[in-house]
Amino acid sequence: MNLHNSMEDVVYRYLDSVLSKYNNVCKCTKCKLDIVALALNNLPPQYTVTEKGKLFTKVKEMEAQYEVDIVREITKAIEIVSRKPHHENG
Repeated sequence: MNLHNSMEDVVYRYLDSVLSKYNNVCKCTKCKLDIVALALNNLPPQYTVTEKGKLFTKVKEMEAQYEVDIVREITKAIEIVSRKPHHENG
C-alpha cells in the first residue's frame, strides 16, 4: 500500500486544458511545476491508501463545485507564475 494525494492527479489532468486558454504564458516544465505546486497548496489534499479511497475520490471528482475549485486554483496559479516566472533558462 502507498499513501497518495489524488488531488495531484486531478490538477495534472486539468492543467493543460486550462493552460491552453493562455497564449502568452510560459509552458516550460519549471513553470508548469510552479503552477501545480501553487494550485495544490491552495486545494485540500485527497490522500488515499486503498482502492475504496481512490473510488471515493473519483466520485467526488464528478461534483461540479469540485471541478470549479480546481480550475479556479489553477487559473490563480497561472496568473501568479506568469507575472514572475522562474524559467528553466533564466
